[in-house]
Amino acid sequence: MKAVYFLILQAGLSWAGLRFGCSSVSIQRLDPVVEPGQIPSAHVHQIVGGNAFNATMQGDIGEKGTCTTCAYTEDFSNYWTAVMYFRHENGSYKRVPQYPNAQLGYEGQDAPDIKGGMTIYYTQKDFTGNGEQHITAFKPGFRMTVGSPTTTSIANSSVHPGLRYTCLETILTRGYETPDFPNRPCPAGIMAIHHFPACWDGVNLDSPDHQSHMYSTTRGAFQEAGPCPASHPVRVPQLAYETMWNTTAFKDMWPKDGSQPFVWSFMDGKGYGTHADYMFGWQGDSLQRAMDSECMFHMCGSPGMQGILKTQTVADMNKCAVKSTVIEDTDGWLSELPGQTMPM
Repeated sequence: MKAVYFLILQAGLSWAGLRFGCSSVSIQRLDPVVEPGQIPSAHVHQIVGGNAFNATMQGDIGEKGTCTTCAYTEDFSNYWTAVMYFRHENGSYKRVPQYPNAQLGYEGQDAPDIKGGMTIYYTQKDFTGNGEQHITAFKPGFRMTVGSPTTTSIANSSVHPGLRYTCLETILTRGYETPDFPNRPCPAGIMAIHHFPACWDGVNLDSPDHQSHMYSTTRGAFQEAGPCPASHPVRVPQLAYETMWNTTAFKDMWPKDGSQPFVWSFMDGKGYGTHADYMFGWQGDSLQRAMDSECMFHMCGSPGMQGILKTQTVADMNKCAVKSTVIEDTDGWLSELPGQTMPM
């Protein structure tokens, strides 16, 4: 990865890129963006971030939490996706465990100690440089979604190049991305990737569909996004999630007919309906401060370097949790997925 620290920082331009781990804060049926106040929500989600997460969230959530599962202590945002399950030939379901990104590391700690969760990115350009555009951080109360559980065809899925899967050969490799679940056992599991739009209308913190206030110029695979249109002129950070699903636990249970056995918690066995939610919760000006800096990835919080953001230990990340509001089994061998009673 090339660095661009030799470039002179120009007034009003941002050169930063964040990449960090967040351990799991909760796994349950709640969705304060799409189904606010509904207990339980329609399907199970895996959530990371601040412990203010609950069924109804309003206002500046960055000021409401007491801890966060993310590496940066000023980030009380919440990030969530559906949960992946293995469907056995006998019709039962088992939640696929998550494992931490082996490419992560900060403050000399080992990322494998992180309790599941996701890798979060806030990039400006791509992995070869940070770009020259001014990046406006999200505002308190901001929220958005990407993708939809109602997407059932590859034709509709193709309009979202930032929603993809990678069949991992090893825990350190990346590779070819597909719009649907890999059709073979993956040696190191499946990585689910969610890239959000990075163009904002500059006015609305949300919209009725949670997407219209944003516009996507994403090209996928962390390629540089296209220019923002006049309707959505404000460039915000390119937010992305990576979730590592340890499907290897089921390698000896692969269906005899060779069919793909993994499903999302809303009973999508193709993978086209993959989606994700985001609720901004960085405290004060911390995210803008990072976007205005010249730090890249773990250097944004490393002592003795830029030190733009405050970090915490993996042990402290793992301590933070949210008490479940919905009491049900989401982890054992289940006869049906929680909230899903109709067969596929």
